[in-house]
Amino acid sequence: MSTLVDAALVVVVMVLVLRRQMRPRRLDADRRFWVLPLVLAAVALRDPQLVDRGHTAWSVVLLGCGVVAVLAAGSVWGWTVRLWREADGALWSQGTRATLAAWGGMVAIRVGLFGLGAALHLRQSSSALLLSLAVLLLVRSLVVHWRARALVTPGRVTLLS
Repeated sequence: MSTLVDAALVVVVMVLVLRRQMRPRRLDADRRFWVLPLVLAAVALRDPQLVDRGHTAWSVVLLGCGVVAVLAAGSVWGWTVRLWREADGALWSQGTRATLAAWGGMVAIRVGLFGLGAALHLRQSSSALLLSLAVLLLVRSLVVHWRARALVTPGRVTLLS
């Protein structure tokens, strides 16, 4: 895929995910939350230019740093989501201001890593951004679903912030 198409795909996915996260919505425990991250990762990993062949070591280190950073950011994001169970037993989630701050931090980290790569004269593929987004979404969903398991008592309104 071209860099422009990859960048557009990342922006569209980010806008859709953020928009959904900031609204209260019912959390479906049976939902296959891993499908979108898996598709994004598959698209990213198919790109032969994911790693700059001229600077393989630095490129791999930078890619690894990006993945580790979004592992942390995804975990933080998952903990910022407000969860509650209604009296009817339905589980709900909603992003908070801290969720927006976590996204802002993640974007700042990605921009910093891009700047570092540019300073090292690495050719950077937008597939690294796709891979990072896939990891971010997967980790966030895993954390939210793990936290949601703590809300096992139906018939009682429980709030986790």
